[in-house]
Amino acid sequence: QVYLEESGGGLAQAGGSLTLSCAASGVAVGYYDMAWFRQGPGKDREFLAAIPLRGENTIYGDSVKGRFTISKDSAKNTVYLHMQNLKPEDTAVYYCAAGRIYSDYVSSRNYDFWGQGTQVTVSS
Repeated sequence: QVYLEESGGGLAQAGGSLTLSCAASGVAVGYYDMAWFRQGPGKDREFLAAIPLRGENTIYGDSVKGRFTISKDSAKNTVYLHMQNLKPEDTAVYYCAAGRIYSDYVSSRNYDFWGQGTQVTVSS
């Protein structure tokens, strides 16, 4: 079975930083396209960042470009999302996802496996 477990969420102040982790089991992060999404209250699930398995450049959503960084450690089978310059509008549940995408990394429907999510709350 595949498990993706997010951790590292919590409360941060505006302008601060957090790093989220996504520990994978049953799937090797080095052999899947890995991504982070978030879903705020009353909002659709939003693409944040993806790290393709084929060594292509990382991909970011416009709302987080320049502030968030996705990375992975294949030895630890873990994907990270380092978030800096946080804003109150970054408040959401953050999800890790895995799939074999090949083209459209932005659509959540293309990902096969999801974690349960971790809450991030940014206070002003």
